[in-house]
Amino acid sequence: MKPSYGLTIFTLSATLIAGALPAPAGAAPPAYVVYDTGIAGAGNGINNLGWPSGVLITAAGATHGALYIPGKVTDLGTLGGANSGVEWPIKNNHGLVVGISETATPDPLGETFSCAAFIPTNGHTCLPFLWQNGTLTALPLLGGNNGFATGVNNAGLAVGWAETATHDPTCVAPQVLQFEAVQWGPAAGQKRVLAPFRGDSTSAATAINDAGEVVGISGSCDVAVGAFSAKHSLLWVDGHPIKLPTLGGAGWNTPMAINNAGAVVGFSDLPGDVSGGVLTPNFQSFLWRPDSGIVNLGMFAGDLLSEATGINDFGQIVGTSFESNGSSRVYLWQGGTLYDLNTLVQPNAPLYLLASGDINDRGEITGLGCVVVSGACGPELHTFVAIVARGADGAAWGEGDRDVARPAVAQALWAQLLQRHRFGNMRPERAPAQ
Repeated sequence: MKPSYGLTIFTLSATLIAGALPAPAGAAPPAYVVYDTGIAGAGNGINNLGWPSGVLITAAGATHGALYIPGKVTDLGTLGGANSGVEWPIKNNHGLVVGISETATPDPLGETFSCAAFIPTNGHTCLPFLWQNGTLTALPLLGGNNGFATGVNNAGLAVGWAETATHDPTCVAPQVLQFEAVQWGPAAGQKRVLAPFRGDSTSAATAINDAGEVVGISGSCDVAVGAFSAKHSLLWVDGHPIKLPTLGGAGWNTPMAINNAGAVVGFSDLPGDVSGGVLTPNFQSFLWRPDSGIVNLGMFAGDLLSEATGINDFGQIVGTSFESNGSSRVYLWQGGTLYDLNTLVQPNAPLYLLASGDINDRGEITGLGCVVVSGACGPELHTFVAIVARGADGAAWGEGDRDVARPAVAQALWAQLLQRHRFGNMRPERAPAQ
């Protein structure tokens, strides 16, 4: 009888927590056992209890935020609309989850806002939410109609961004309103604006650590997703914005996660992304440390783009490397080496790992994989969890030196992958008016 994913991860969490810490930098690459949760959707975060969070696709075809507590999948529901999602890594170990939800209210300005790059919003407004003890609650806005929540730390401080009532001339239609980074909590109704970098009109917070350090972006309003709205990469300390170094590009400079040592990972354009006033994304994964600065983590040979999405307190990083012809694969960065995670898992794994979500302090990884049919990714995209293998199991399939065939990905499936990684609107575009 095949063991269930929930039972397996509960057993590991209860019995291996003391000995399941990841190998130190410079050690041999770990071996992983990858599990297909059977859930149509994506894992975007995983806390130190081994609870993935992300999205699931309902029987009716809607997208809903989800929390995968061992042995149970919890549909977080919505705030009145059809769709919701948990789109950024969530590290909270006390059962708090934040995300976004479509409402039943038509957007009065006809905006699509940031949410539409992740979930269908059907012309409705989108609100940031906090889920706690089975209850979904809208987080307060800043005077506008929409907002987006990305992270919550163990002190109950949540971050994201929200629209103000200001009509911003740097917006590109259909976006109209300015948005600013915001910190919510820890008490209900508390909010604090995190200002843009000087000279910028908008900001957005993407992650927070347990010290209350926040990272995010700052730039022009643009279309409220990436591009020139991510002109600058920021760190807020006690609410004060500090500009972080980038890899040299004019846009798409986006931190995705920050660990408790203050190390930041994400993606950043390289020089040359603007020609004739047109921005063409060329971003790669980066790691920034307070003591050593920024490093380009690169991508796999022959690939076009990469992004880092998660980092744990041991400095292990997960991300995605994108091929130009419509394929991608999950990587693990450890000790200065980039590994294709598909080469670290058991032979004949149930899924090919296409897109990363997060990594926790036990080295457990979640993300998105496809069921391979006749050498190609079939239409089924499932949440995966990869757990560090121990002893004989790991030794049985070597140390990441296997050649794993990269399955073909149909164009329609590739479009879904771009949507899952906020790049559904990734296209050359002109610089907005300043």
